[in-house]
Amino acid sequence: MAITGLPPDSDADIARVTEALAMITPRWNVRIMLALSGPPLRYSEIAGKVSWLQSGQLHPKLRSLCDAGLVQRTEHTSRHVTYGHTDRGAALLPVLPLIVTWAEQHLEKADPPLPAIEQIEDSLTLLTRRHAAAILWVLKSREEVSGRALARIVMPSSDWTNIYPPLRQLVADGLVDTDGIGQPYRLSDAGDGLAPVFGALSAWSAGHPLAQAARHPVWGRPDAAPAPKKWVSNQSRLPAPTAAPAPVRAGQTSPLTWQNRDLFSHAATARPKAAVPAGGPRR
Repeated sequence: MAITGLPPDSDADIARVTEALAMITPRWNVRIMLALSGPPLRYSEIAGKVSWLQSGQLHPKLRSLCDAGLVQRTEHTSRHVTYGHTDRGAALLPVLPLIVTWAEQHLEKADPPLPAIEQIEDSLTLLTRRHAAAILWVLKSREEVSGRALARIVMPSSDWTNIYPPLRQLVADGLVDTDGIGQPYRLSDAGDGLAPVFGALSAWSAGHPLAQAARHPVWGRPDAAPAPKKWVSNQSRLPAPTAAPAPVRAGQTSPLTWQNRDLFSHAATARPKAAVPAGGPRR
């Protein structure tokens, strides 16, 4: 079923990316995915890594990640059950440093600097606003669009004035610009900077290698792909590495040049803050 008035290929692309974001955005999902990096773990071992979760919260989270195909539950015996990434879940992890790089370049700076995991959570909150992906997609492909034209494309079966609440939110979030009431809308520098993130999510959700992100028909930037480099967020605040990276699975490329533990720069027992609340301003 079409969700926009865009061509079927674009409509399906947006739907897949929106679904991918919906898998990882719910609170704690990214942290649980990172806790599972490495060999499969028993439930008690995972609980020890996400000790801020209250009793009874972890099991439904694991079940939802299993249902999404990102985590696999393996029952070795009735008393020995482990959880680990599926190949698809492991393939999604390299998107996370792209999100952090975007956040560090475009979100308002916090003082003191936030750990990378919180950068991810704040960014996902912005990207999962209602109709956000579709609006950003249209503005990227058509540069400047009026509110009425956007409404016909993004929500063709709804009253056209319903486009303005999500548009105002995207302007407040700093992803969309306009010169004023009645003027067309366009991507801000921050919105345009989402190209690597949306391109990678599109490639992953379609089952393609992330390297294809640079060739995305809307978000691709084949001439602007940066050379691989060491990536660490808030390096001065990170603990010294204590373990070697997990081995790469057979047939899987490894664009990750950072350790998943680098996304946490606070004590493991500290209860993390929530991401920016829905409707909140840029940081």
